[in-house]
Amino acid sequence: MTYLDYQATTPLAPEAFDAMLPWLRDQHANPHSPHRAGRAARAAVEVARAQVAALMPPGGRVVFTSGATEALNWAIKGIDRSGGGAIVTQATEHAAVLDTVAASGRASVVLPVDRAGRVDPGAVAEAVRESGARLVAVMLVNNEIGTIQPVAAIAAGVRPLGALLLCDAVQGYGRVAVPDGCDLVAISAHKIHGPKGIGALWIRDGVRLAPLLHGGDQEGGRSGTLSPALCAGFGAAAALARARFDADAAGVARLFALARDRLSGWTLNGDADGRWPGNLSVRRDGLDVARLMSDVRDVAFSAGSACASGSGRTSHVLRAIGLSDAEARSTIRIGFGRYTTEKELVAALDRLVAAADAQRVPA
Repeated sequence: MTYLDYQATTPLAPEAFDAMLPWLRDQHANPHSPHRAGRAARAAVEVARAQVAALMPPGGRVVFTSGATEALNWAIKGIDRSGGGAIVTQATEHAAVLDTVAASGRASVVLPVDRAGRVDPGAVAEAVRESGARLVAVMLVNNEIGTIQPVAAIAAGVRPLGALLLCDAVQGYGRVAVPDGCDLVAISAHKIHGPKGIGALWIRDGVRLAPLLHGGDQEGGRSGTLSPALCAGFGAAAALARARFDADAAGVARLFALARDRLSGWTLNGDADGRWPGNLSVRRDGLDVARLMSDVRDVAFSAGSACASGSGRTSHVLRAIGLSDAEARSTIRIGFGRYTTEKELVAALDRLVAAADAQRVPA
């Protein structure tokens, strides 16, 4: 199997596995217990917290969560509603943002994006002025088309207006720099070669959130017993991402150029330049994606027009950038990264192209 679905999840780094193993096999203490074993577990958690924080802006704290979905829910639902509770966001956000905003019961403004999938910072600021919004939610890197949003410019525009900026940095953390202007940042371990089941919310100093989960308040605003194993794996993955930041980016850029050459007859979705190059969303007129996935079962890739929860509707991201239903349904998403070799990528792409070509041959 050739794995080309890095946006869904990434392979676990050997270094992350090694960091987790002692806490899974030999050391089982609760990190919130006061005895020596508990203090040792707590020390491991704090080492991991520092490793995760090293890839974030200064002036904030990392709070571990069960994943980015919890972090985003907490950020959106935990903001004080006094003085205006509206939320401004944009049309290509992940469902963890859009659905949470809709469920919050607050007034909201969902702004359109251009053909590249990018929102206008000026439009964001204007929406904040008109709505009196307290919170703006804009992702860093889009999970479906790889577009990088102008988060720093958006932050500069809304901060003087008194709005906080929440950034879903799940696809960008460890790959591109998280801008300093953010107030809340949600991240996830399994997108950077760490374990599933753990994420974090970075909270700027001075920002206060009402708890989402009530209980022991182990994390200072977030309740629940932490897993030293998951924390250690997240920390090791973050430290590795930081050490390999430039090398990983260069390697992915080479793979992107190679893939674009191999798929020269396909149309790229999103911006050719202002994107994370490890995300390749492409379409081909008339392509039957379900048949392609069946014909090339030993290549793991994503249907770019994946329907939401069996609704039969095409991707909201692809619709937001102006694609027709037919164009969205003929889209695939290919994701690659640190552990993808040029040889396996070329072989997989050649198989996909051959299978797509075969669909055009009359029966």
